[in-house]
Amino acid sequence: MRADRLLSTVLLLQTHGRLSAPVLAQRLEVSVRTVLRDVEALSAAGVPVYTERGRGGGIALLPGWRTDVSGFTTAEARALFSGAGGPDDPQRPAWESALRKLMAATPEGRREPLQRAAERILVEPAGWRSRPRPVPWLAALQEAVFAARRAVLTYRSSGAERPSRCTVDPVGLVAKGGTWYLVGLHRGRARLFRVERVSAVDVLEAATPVDLPPLAQVWSALREQVERPRASTQPVRLLVHERALEVLLRVADGQLVDDPVLGPSAGGRQELLLRFRASPAARAVLLGFGADVEVLEPAELVADLVRTARDVLGTYGAAGLSPARTPGG
Repeated sequence: MRADRLLSTVLLLQTHGRLSAPVLAQRLEVSVRTVLRDVEALSAAGVPVYTERGRGGGIALLPGWRTDVSGFTTAEARALFSGAGGPDDPQRPAWESALRKLMAATPEGRREPLQRAAERILVEPAGWRSRPRPVPWLAALQEAVFAARRAVLTYRSSGAERPSRCTVDPVGLVAKGGTWYLVGLHRGRARLFRVERVSAVDVLEAATPVDLPPLAQVWSALREQVERPRASTQPVRLLVHERALEVLLRVADGQLVDDPVLGPSAGGRQELLLRFRASPAARAVLLGFGADVEVLEPAELVADLVRTARDVLGTYGAAGLSPARTPGG
């Protein structure tokens, strides 16, 4: 909207002083002609903005003049308190607009370190080579959280074939490892809802209870439940080729309940003791390393790996082991 752009122009000039038309055009993602038209509109509206030609010229406000506009829009407030990721984050424009308003309200002598921090620090929550997870219902859940209103979610739980509907009192939203979670009370019990599994949100008029517990307290308890080692953890003693050691530890990290224990090494192979969250997790991780990993214990896992390898060979073995056909052969 043009009104937002005009306000952004004033705030940029108020924060940085004199700026050239090309710099303003780049900051606002418009043409130089649009910037010059906006300057004329601001001047006609009584804003004391002027331009100077030649070297060292540019666009500036009269010295000492400041706007008293400092309020955030709803989108800016959400983005500021939720944070913004990289350039592709849909909240990024609102986040940058909110920062401009904060910068304009900051005394001039304190702006430089804040400006440098904004320019030189970028938080990218997603991991390397991770595909972006679509979260189309994040904005609706933010609305429910900010407005303290109950919501009905259409949600597919882990392992469920079909989604179901449930009524939730939102406590708050948490971003962990590039994944958004809704923390809410369902039938009085605290639960985690992975936002990417939400397929619909209906924000109700009914307000959430006034005595909702603090988000940090509920999140801490839920995180402890998720990360607590289970009784069915699977210790595995194995030998790994030294060339695969670093990759194995990196790949297995998310499925381990404690730190690896290094044993003796000989012949280019390192002995390891790894404690996996469950036997299927150990099987899934270790099979991918082929002959670079040899499981020593437990015998049950060794037998499981053999059965799985035979199943794979039965599916692909005939095609994989048959001689390659030549054209016309």
